[in-house]
Amino acid sequence: MAENTNNDLHLSDYQELAEFRYQIRRYIHFSEQMARSVGLEPQQHQLLLAIKGLPQQQKPTIGYLAERLQIQHHSTVELVDRLVEREYVERKRDTVDQRRVLVQLTLKGEDVLQRLAATMLAELSTTGPLLVQTLNKLISQHG
Repeated sequence: MAENTNNDLHLSDYQELAEFRYQIRRYIHFSEQMARSVGLEPQQHQLLLAIKGLPQQQKPTIGYLAERLQIQHHSTVELVDRLVEREYVERKRDTVDQRRVLVQLTLKGEDVLQRLAATMLAELSTTGPLLVQTLNKLISQHG
């Protein structure tokens, strides 16, 4: 974690940090509302997105997904269990290492995620510029 070596912060610094936090929170709140509107909990939506958005060589293991969601391993297992019950994901044995279980989207999971992602991208096209502007201002002043 980076430390601020400059103790000369100004009111504008706090205002920009507050604005940046506000813009992030607005986007997250919108995302949570959209997930709930299709019957998903926000973490369920995040898990579906984490699976679909994996780097090309990364396998969707419980451990990796726990890291991406910043939650405990057992919480990820419970989250996957609920999504398996609702047929949004399925567990598959890794073809290379049969001991390892991978989590994959089902067609139902792909469909709901595609609808949510399209909505989220549309929202970012309107709210994103202000978020980027605020971040750029912070970086240019302190980066």
